[in-house]
Amino acid sequence: MLTVNIICIGKLKEKYWADALKEYSKRLSSFCRFGIIELPECKTSGEPNQKQIAHILEEEGKAVLNKIGQTDYTISMCIEGKNISSKELSSLIESAALQGKSTINFVIGGSWGLSDEVKKNSSYKLSMGKMTFPHQMARVMIAEQIYRSFQISTNGKYHK
Repeated sequence: MLTVNIICIGKLKEKYWADALKEYSKRLSSFCRFGIIELPECKTSGEPNQKQIAHILEEEGKAVLNKIGQTDYTISMCIEGKNISSKELSSLIESAALQGKSTINFVIGGSWGLSDEVKKNSSYKLSMGKMTFPHQMARVMIAEQIYRSFQISTNGKYHK
C-alpha cells in the first residue's frame, strides 16, 4: 500500500485544524497509509535578519531532508511551484505510484518557506496559488486534495 506523508514545520495549534486533519486522515486510510510528520520550527527572538533567516531555512531543511527516503517521491509546496488542477494532482500521484514509488511526501515549510536544498531534492514543486495561506490551513487543504485525488482515481463520488 502506498504511503503518503505530509512533512511540515511546526505543530497545529488550533483544535479545529487538528479535527479537520483527523477527518481526512480517517478518510485516507482506505486508500493509503497516511501520516503527518511535524518537525520543530527554529525559534528566533524578535524580527530575524537575512542571515538568521538563512540559518533557519538551513536547519529546518536539514530536518526535512532527514525524514525523506532516497527513493521517495517528494513534492515541495512552494509559491514558485506549478499551479495544477485536482485532476492533474491525481494523475501526478498515480504516475508516481506507477513509477514504483512507495512513498510520496508533501513538504510544507515554516513561516520562512523551504530551503533551496529541499526544493532542489524534490521530485516536483507544487503551488497552491499566488495567495498566502496559514500553514495550518495549508495542511488541511493538501490533505483534502490528496483525498480528492484518490477519489478521482477510483471514480468516487466525492469529486464532481
